[in-house]
Parts: sequence; C-alpha cells; structure tokens
Amino acid sequence: MRPPVLLLSRTRRAQRGQAIVLGALSFLLLALMVTLSFNLSHALRRKISLQQHSDALSYSMAVLEARALNYYAVSNRAVASAYVAGNSLHAFMAAASVTGQMLRASSQNFVIIAGLEFAKCSCYGCYEHCLHGLEALKISGEFSQKGDDYDQKVKGFESDFNEAMQGMDDMVDSIHTAQRSVHDKTLQAVKDGSSHGLSQLKEYSAPGASDLDSAVGSINANEFNCAVDGMECTGSEANTSAEARARAMTEISNATRSGWPANRDISVSASGNTYGGPKYLNSDFYKELKDIPGEGRVLVSGHKGTAKTVKNKGAVDSGGQSGGNEGTTIAAAEEGRVTHWWKHNLMGSTSYDSSVWSDEGGGGHTGSGAHSGQHRFEGVNARALTGCAGSGNCFMKYRANPNSNRDWGQPRVYSYLTMPFRVGNTRQAPWELNPQGQVRFEHGAQGKGELKVAPGDGVAMSKSLVYYRRFGENGWQEAPNLFAPYWRAKLHPFNKGDAKSVLDAAGNSDASEASQADGVSL
Repeated sequence: MRPPVLLLSRTRRAQRGQAIVLGALSFLLLALMVTLSFNLSHALRRKISLQQHSDALSYSMAVLEARALNYYAVSNRAVASAYVAGNSLHAFMAAASVTGQMLRASSQNFVIIAGLEFAKCSCYGCYEHCLHGLEALKISGEFSQKGDDYDQKVKGFESDFNEAMQGMDDMVDSIHTAQRSVHDKTLQAVKDGSSHGLSQLKEYSAPGASDLDSAVGSINANEFNCAVDGMECTGSEANTSAEARARAMTEISNATRSGWPANRDISVSASGNTYGGPKYLNSDFYKELKDIPGEGRVLVSGHKGTAKTVKNKGAVDSGGQSGGNEGTTIAAAEEGRVTHWWKHNLMGSTSYDSSVWSDEGGGGHTGSGAHSGQHRFEGVNARALTGCAGSGNCFMKYRANPNSNRDWGQPRVYSYLTMPFRVGNTRQAPWELNPQGQVRFEHGAQGKGELKVAPGDGVAMSKSLVYYRRFGENGWQEAPNLFAPYWRAKLHPFNKGDAKSVLDAAGNSDASEASQADGVSL
C-alpha cells in the first residue's frame, strides 16, 4: 500500500510549485500597477501645475498689456490737456493784446468825431465846434498813446508766454517718451514671458516648466503692436497717416476746452455813462476808456473771442470737426466794436480785433505792437509715431479692426509651455524604476517587450484677451479707445485659427493638425 501514498505526495508538491509561480507573477503585475498608478498621479499633478502656470502666465501678460493701455489712456489725456492749456494761454494773450486795439479804435472814434465837429464849425458863429474838433483830436492822440503803452505792457510778458509754450511742448515730448518706454518694456515682457517679474510665476507654480516659446512670444508682441496705431504690425489693419492721428488728438483737445477759451461771446447794453464789454478785462482799463474823453458815453459791443488748435491761423473761427484739421497751429482771436458819444451827441464807432498764434514758423500777433520774439509750436503728432522717441508731439492712438474674428483689434495673449513629467532620478522618484521609466521583457520565442511606466514631456497652452469695457450697464457699447482707462484682461477660449497659429509657431505640427479635426474641444 505504500506506493500510492508516495504518488499522492509528489502530486501535491507539484501543485504547490505552480502556486508559487502564479503568485510571483501576480506580485509582479501588482507592482507594475502600483508603479503605473504612482507615475500617473505624478504626471497628472505636474500636468495640472503646468496648465495652471500657463493660464497664470497668459493672464499676467494680458494684465501687463491692459495696464499699459490704461496708462496710454491717462497720459493721452495729459497730452490733450497740454494742448488745452496752450489754447488758454493764447486766449489770455489775445485778450491782453486786444486792450491796445480797443484804445486805438477809440482813437479812431475821436478822429471821426473831430471830423464831424470841423464840418459843423464851417458855418458862421459855429467856432465852438472848431474848438471841440481840436479837443477831439487831442483825445484821439491820448487814446493812441495809451494804446501804445498797453502794447508795451503785453510785450513785457510775452517772454513768459513763449517760455510757457516751450514748456508745454517739452511736457508732451516727455509724456510720449514715457509712453514709448512703457510700450517697449511691456513688449519685451509678453515676448519672453519672464522679464519684469514674470519669471517668479514659474518658480512658484511649475519650477520645471520651459520658458515661453519664442515664436509664440513674437505673436504676442505683434498682437500688442497691432493695438497701437503707428507701430509695426502684420496681419491686422495698416497704419493710418500721421495726419489722421493728429486729427484725432486735435478734435479731442478742442472738444475738452473749458468755456472761456472756447467761446467769449459778450452781449451787453448801455445807458447813461455805463459801458459794456468783457468783465475779464481789468477795471482800470475800462476806467481809462471812459475817463480819457472826460465826458460822454462809451459802449463796447459785439465782443467775442475764441482759441483752438487749428490747421492755420485763419481757421480759428471755423466749425468743430473740420476735415483736414491736423492741428499744426494754436490760435486765438478777439474782436468787437467800441462806440463813443461825445459833445453834441456826436458818435464815432470802430471795430477792433487782435489775434495771436503759434506754429512751426514762430507764430505772430496782430496788432504787431504787442509782439516780441517767437512762439513755436511743432503741431499735434508732428512726426510719425515710431520716429517720435525724444521730440515730435506724439501720442498713442488705438488701432481698431472691423473684423470680429480679430476681436475688433483688441490684443490677444498666448502662452505655450512644456515640462518633463518624468523626474528621471530614482532616488527622488523610485516608482519610475529607472531614469528612462521603462520596463523591458524577454521571453523565449515570444521575443522582447517594452513598457513605458512614466510619461515624457507634457504641453500646455492658454489664451487671454485684453478688452475694453466702460463701467455701467451699457459700457460694452463704447468703442475701444486710448483716451479712457477701461482696459481689462481675462482668460479667453481658443478658436481653431488661434490654436493652429500657436501650435504651428511652436513647431507642434501633430497637435496643430489634430486641433482642426471636427469635435475637438479647445
């Protein structure tokens, strides 16, 4: 009976050997599954970090652009205010200069009155009129001399006027120099994705990530340039002429003038010895205007004046948005009529006017007696924007685009980043098994096999939009511009054209082709 017992024992030992082999294989598969799980979770964590970093970089670059555009808007207002100040300076000079002209008009009035008196003194017994005629001529001379005195007073402070005009011009140049500096620095930041503090984003959220792809950075730089008229730009609207840019600033500066330099229309009436006239002239001047004759009445009527940025000095009284007004001149004019009633109620009435202007030729005055020196004005946007680094009276103007696919010219900002998902160091990441993160198999006739347990490099890309919207319920209805600081930034979805442009620029042709397939979510 012993042989059967021996056979059964051998069979059980053989079954126990098969279980060991199956158990070993199961443990191997379990180890590989655990390894794959660790590698997958590690890759997902790095993928999330990379995408968050890409979003943060794109948004941060867009914020830099929005802040730059808002700075252009605020500083453009400062440029416009300089021209408004220039208008006010010319208005004051024209108002000061008109005093001499009013006195000379009064002198002419008494020449007229003297003629009327001499005409009456030719009759027998009318010698009184002859005496009055002589007295009127004397008064005329006094008015003429007083007019010259007032011209000298105006001439005495014209040097301050010239200095103020030069200071205004220097201020505009300084503001635009600052604008160009901001533009250049912002351009560099959105091009390299690391300057001006952007590199800290990578250090904080994705230390192993690549820098912004240089070709994608060039797209960002072009987008930003395309938002400013006059900058070098491809794929959007062409630059407008320097004249067109100048007209925009000219109309804005004229529209923002205060009431006094824009319109000094004085309508007055007089009775007894009262007189009309603008109240901004010194009361001592009016006293002389009335007291020199010693008696009678005086009336200043129809007085009006204006100051504005114009094409030439003759256009100071033209309408508002006149075509072709590129603002080469700042001019002011003052005019009206002075009337005197004297003895025997004889009357003389003469119109007067004065003007002052500044232009590239040095400007001038009428009447010329109050003029000394030159007051130059380069003109609004006197040079092309790209050649306006140190002088030239330039400013930043928004370049709109009528194409909705171009977001109306509002700049877009992209990021494209890569990062290795495999650590490549088994001391830091033992679950990768080896620096290559691979497992190789060899099994007799079945041949060799290879399993990649750790992924290689990952890619993330993002898009942001720099957009304009004024506060309020209907703020979106206002067209984008660089005169109101309402530029903002947001993350924005890709469309297929954007995705292809970015992926092609980054050299990822496979992803570019896949992005155009139907049903692909971007």
